[in-house]
Amino acid sequence: MPMQLTRHFLALSMVTLLSACASTAHQVTMSADSSVRNQTHLQRNAAIQQFSLQGRIGVQTNNKGFSGGLQWQHSATNDNIALFSPLGGQVAQITKSSDQITLTDANGKQISAANAETLTYNALGWSLPLTGLSDWSLGRPSNSPIQASTWDEQGLLTTLNQDGWKIEFSNYTEQNGHWLPGKISLKSDQVNLKLLVENWNNITN
Repeated sequence: MPMQLTRHFLALSMVTLLSACASTAHQVTMSADSSVRNQTHLQRNAAIQQFSLQGRIGVQTNNKGFSGGLQWQHSATNDNIALFSPLGGQVAQITKSSDQITLTDANGKQISAANAETLTYNALGWSLPLTGLSDWSLGRPSNSPIQASTWDEQGLLTTLNQDGWKIEFSNYTEQNGHWLPGKISLKSDQVNLKLLVENWNNITN
């Protein structure tokens, strides 16, 4: 009888061990698969050179805040961003070309600066990270070094630490064969920024 109990215990132990090994192997396989999917996702989205979007933007700093509408047309060399108040009135127009960036306020006054961060800070009181945002809005890192990143089982980017920003991506939808986030949340030491995309258009390689 003790021998039968011993054999029974050993059998149960082996089943438990094999189940654990199978579970571990499955997790490793899923992780490897999601990594491949992530690389595929990034490669597809890296090909996007042009897009336009319409949505809403919310910004909060220590001293100022902003919430309103956004229309953005982006190409490899140019950006055109219109910011609107909650009531629909245009607050500012940001125009960026290969050699300059200019902000035109609601009164028609134009301000220029070396980059979008300085320009928007001087004019609006908060910094818009336009250089990185053109990539981050597409669910991909910019060309700067990546401090950390995570993705889901489908390979879609979920978090990214880059250029002093902690970024979260969610609400992905398929657009022209590309999976693009509908909500991008960014946090730095000075700024919390949220971009909600309502419509994607003109997504081309």
